[in-house]
Amino acid sequence: MALLGESALAMWWDMAPSMRAEFEHWHSHEHFPERLALPGFLRASRWAAADGGEGFFILYELQDHAALSSPEYLARLNAPTPWSTRLMPHHRNMVRSQTRVLHSHGAGVARHAMTLRLSPREGEAQRLQGALGSLVEALPLREGLGGAHLLRTDTPAIAPTTEQKIRGNADRSADWVFVACAYELEALQAQARDALAPAALEAAGAAPGSVAGWYGLSLSFARGENGPRR
Repeated sequence: MALLGESALAMWWDMAPSMRAEFEHWHSHEHFPERLALPGFLRASRWAAADGGEGFFILYELQDHAALSSPEYLARLNAPTPWSTRLMPHHRNMVRSQTRVLHSHGAGVARHAMTLRLSPREGEAQRLQGALGSLVEALPLREGLGGAHLLRTDTPAIAPTTEQKIRGNADRSADWVFVACAYELEALQAQARDALAPAALEAAGAAPGSVAGWYGLSLSFARGENGPRR
């Protein structure tokens, strides 16, 4: 298997420990179901920082890029619920990338995930995509690993939304996103010292300054899994 659609919404933010319990309650029982009821939203996954820190990684798998600018989605972004309105200011250091899936192979959800936020050097996008595309095919077959995915940001031309305004500043985005999923954290850490190390990425055409993160799965829902049986 691979990611469920042709696009994805990848997000990172920090949440203070004092807000974490309420955030996870809201995110699991209101926000995920709300988003998965929208056209084109196929699966939602939340991952927490592997070191127990404040960071979260969120991935929505989307049927196509149009889901990111559908009237239904924009209506939700511009009319957040009271609970969403309360929680949005607590999403700190937000990075929000609205992407197209370039390459995807293997599991989209596993116990552990490593994310890389990176950019190609000028004139090196094609070479970097080729190198990372080869890794997407190879990594899921290695011991301890299960999936790999390469995403490229393509931000829809829409006006700033009410949710963005509540958060108090413009969201940052990553140019490209690489996600590796694994059932053993050590396998991801080994790749961070080898094929996904900064020196290896730069040799393949990446600009300096890639940002890596390691996460453990908190919760995942596919469309239709989060409602009562009829």
